[in-house]
Amino acid sequence: MKKTVLPTLDNNLSLYLRDVRRFPMLEPEVERDLAVRWRDDRDEDALRQLVGSHLRLVVRIARGYSGYGLPLNDLIAEGNVGLMQGVTKFDPDRGFRLATYAMWWIRASIQEYILKSWSLVKLGTTASQKKLFFNLRRLKGRLNAIDDGDLTPEQVEKIATELGVSENDVVNVNRRLARGDHSLNAPLSADREGEWQDWLVDDTENQEVMLGNRQELLRRRDLLQDGLKRLTDRERHILTERRLSEEHVTLEDLSRQYGISRERVRQIEVQAFTKLQKAILAKQAFNDNDNDALAAA
Repeated sequence: MKKTVLPTLDNNLSLYLRDVRRFPMLEPEVERDLAVRWRDDRDEDALRQLVGSHLRLVVRIARGYSGYGLPLNDLIAEGNVGLMQGVTKFDPDRGFRLATYAMWWIRASIQEYILKSWSLVKLGTTASQKKLFFNLRRLKGRLNAIDDGDLTPEQVEKIATELGVSENDVVNVNRRLARGDHSLNAPLSADREGEWQDWLVDDTENQEVMLGNRQELLRRRDLLQDGLKRLTDRERHILTERRLSEEHVTLEDLSRQYGISRERVRQIEVQAFTKLQKAILAKQAFNDNDNDALAAA
């Protein structure tokens, strides 16, 4: 008995479509018999007949997704993957035809391929967003808004309500579909002078600036710590509580703590701050002179 040979999909799409039409449509009884043979006996020829008889279904479904700008060959190839999954998992005892079951696998495989290939930026991460992506074009056609660019607020509301998605998702997906991806290496003008990426600005600090800022912060921290050592315990505590803490302590609280007047606390604060400034300036001048000496050497 001659075994069934499935057609291969190469660059010759016309030849593939011709070979697909050679497979006969199966009667329900024949389809069930083949499905049972595959399920129970793992009869690979029965599997090939089931797959071959539904290849035209894949072509028909794939053509329905041709508006996304992807090669029909690739859509059919992905649909065939879904068909194979559907056929291998089909249970003839459930009482429905293979086409009814397999079409869901075919569509899922094609849609997943489109979402991965249509844009470098991932979209359609949730079920509702995928539903929006694959139904927006149809709904825009119903609203006569295919070539209108941005949708009107009324159109956005109608689409969002019908698909059960947010209006913000409708606006974003519509813009993504209308504009697609653009290469950063695309020329800015016809003379090909300059590229889009030349105009991109990185707002973050570069490594040299970050390192310089970190070193400056450490230097200032060392100066501050060294200056605070020049103060008495009371001066250091009052100055810290009044000027260096996130929540400043009031003069009243410190006056009660030390048993002195609020004016005396204020005087100690000013005195401590003046001493700290002088200590920091002196230390900084010493470090600068030391660095100059090392450079001269």
